Amino acid sequence: MSSKNDSPEQGDTPTKSEQTRALILETAMRLFQERGYDKTTMRAIAQEAGVSVGNAYYYFAGKEHLIQGFYDRIAAEHRAAIRDVLARETELEARLAGVLKVWLDIATPYHEFAVQFFKNAADPDSPLSPFSAESEHARVEAISIHREVLAGATKTKVPEELRDVLPELMWLSQMGLVLYWVFDRTEGRERSYRLAERGARLTARGVSLARFRVLRPLVREVHELFTDFLPGMTNALADPARKKADGADRKATGKGAPAEDERP
Repeated sequence: MSSKNDSPEQGDTPTKSEQTRALILETAMRLFQERGYDKTTMRAIAQEAGVSVGNAYYYFAGKEHLIQGFYDRIAAEHRAAIRDVLARETELEARLAGVLKVWLDIATPYHEFAVQFFKNAADPDSPLSPFSAESEHARVEAISIHREVLAGATKTKVPEELRDVLPELMWLSQMGLVLYWVFDRTEGRERSYRLAERGARLTARGVSLARFRVLRPLVREVHELFTDFLPGMTNALADPARKKADGADRKATGKGAPAEDERP
């Protein structure tokens, strides 16, 4: 059972169920920060929140689903906090730098907590991985923000064939920033903010160059590299050896290349 995504619409009064869910999530985040992710049990979370263990499991099937709730909450806070940036800035570099730095602002209170559970999230088989099926909702939301960043950059012309590719690559770049931020020990994560600014500058230049037709195949090849080898990006075969074997089987049976809608 996955966590219940029953967040109220903005302006609505939360129901008792929504309040209980939020209480459990807030309690879990506090205990994860105080005791560590591995040492915090669902029983301890329920006890601290003043609910039964069964009730805690009703809203969240386990600790992993509590982290998914955390991902979704960070995504919602980020979406709300970037409105001013996207309304104010029209240059791609400024829009992207603003969005990345706002994420760092929101994530600041959770830095030590992120360090604690990163070893779990780094496991490609873990539901805490940003590439897992369980993380799809937060991943799609984050990619949609980068799509909006591009769409509102009035002076940046994005080729039609790259409008879906570039936001995914921008999100992957953000994941690189997040990884750096986890290990950043500078005062106020100053180096992470500098990385956000310089990364935004480099990305803006790359997107600008993508308008040249000769460079578009390179962009698509980079995207295909990630989608072939990063789980969760597409439905491509996870094991390249299986993919090669599948192609050999097609050749042996005379089926030839897969149809367009069958290609990964």
